[in-house]
Amino acid sequence: MEQIRLGRSGLTVSRLAFGTWQLGGDWGATDERAAIAAIRRAAELGVTLFDTAQAYGFGASERLLAKALRGRARDEIVLATKGGLRPNGKGVARDSSPAWIRKGVDSSLEALATDRIDLYQLHWPDPAVPFEETAAALAEEVAVGKIGHVGVSNFDAVQIEAFNAALPVETLQPPYHLFHRAVEDSILPYAKANDIGVLVYGPLAHGLLGGNLREGTRFAAGDWRAASADFRGATYRRNLVAAADLEHLARVELGISLSQLAVAWTLANPAVNVAIVGTRNPAHVDDAISATGVVLTPDVLERIDTIMAGAQPIAGPSPEAMPED
Repeated sequence: MEQIRLGRSGLTVSRLAFGTWQLGGDWGATDERAAIAAIRRAAELGVTLFDTAQAYGFGASERLLAKALRGRARDEIVLATKGGLRPNGKGVARDSSPAWIRKGVDSSLEALATDRIDLYQLHWPDPAVPFEETAAALAEEVAVGKIGHVGVSNFDAVQIEAFNAALPVETLQPPYHLFHRAVEDSILPYAKANDIGVLVYGPLAHGLLGGNLREGTRFAAGDWRAASADFRGATYRRNLVAAADLEHLARVELGISLSQLAVAWTLANPAVNVAIVGTRNPAHVDDAISATGVVLTPDVLERIDTIMAGAQPIAGPSPEAMPED
């Protein structure tokens, strides 16, 4: 597995990260044994970066990750988590107040069974809390050694610049996939120009580019996609056609899977350091890791753009769109 410097954080990480959102309950029930096997398989094959969040089941995902990695040398892995969301009885709400951030850091440390978090990311911008207040709380956690590095997730370039004035932003975690390319306009260029490490989430478009979704697919109880406009109606049907065309290109002409094509496409962007892929199936790990070795030629990239000209961009998830408890 190729290792890369994650921007100005200086962290050396694998180009593929194992993401754990799918283990927190927002994608339906989790088979714990299979999930642990998938995490361990990823570690065995050279994945060193594992990304989770307090809000992924409010401890559930972090605890499962800790259980799967138990016994592995701590200096062989990079633990990344996120904070700044809290349960509000109806789902989740944004809360980047210093008090909640401090509580979140301690909760994540306990759930992850570690004494330090290598990379702590602010999960979503919170318009109710000034960035300098959140930054001051995070700087304190860095000073006492609970956090190694600070990043943000789901921020735009203006928000990163504003936060950066209070505390250096070392990494950015934005959504990025073939059906969500808005970050190419200003966010990714800003990150590259400022040596901010970029780890993108959702390269498989939340399943659209996984090769298994069909118009008649029924999502499991608790799966956020069941209530999402991105996965029903004309938008969904239109995008399934694009996905089928991409799969033909991948399998018939390139000899790779659709998911490998999707991951390789995100990594082909020079601003992207890492692609985050999550799975609950250990059999899918090898496929995802193989994508890091796929090189897409300019001609193939042009053909992908031609196919996607008929697709409909999708918004993806947000805290406000998550199912109620």
